[in-house]
Order: sequence, then structure tokens, then C-alpha cells
Amino acid sequence: MSRFSEVKDLVMGLEGDFEKFYEKGNQAAGTRVRKGMQDLKNLAQEIRTEVQNKKNAG
Repeated sequence: MSRFSEVKDLVMGLEGDFEKFYEKGNQAAGTRVRKGMQDLKNLAQEIRTEVQNKKNAG
């Protein structure tokens, strides 16, 4: 479940920047949101690969 925790932590860490960007128009927060979403995409791909490998091994 540590991978799930990583995903949750990443998403929760972006909450403040989402609010700053969407509600206050803070452009720097938008940049952080974009970076965080890219990190989330990369993490998701890593997890998908791990799951596929584990599934195929068993």
C-alpha cells in the first residue's frame, strides 16, 4: 500500500496550489500544478508497469 500512499501524498500536496491557481489566479501555482500532474503521470506509469510485471510473473 505504500505506492497508494505515494499517490495520495502527491495529490494532497497539490491541493493548495490548485486553490491558488483556480481561485486566485496565481500563475506560479499553475506551474507547480502542471509539474505535480506530470509527476503524478510518471508515478502512475511506474505503478502500471509494476502491476503488469507482477501479474505476468504469477
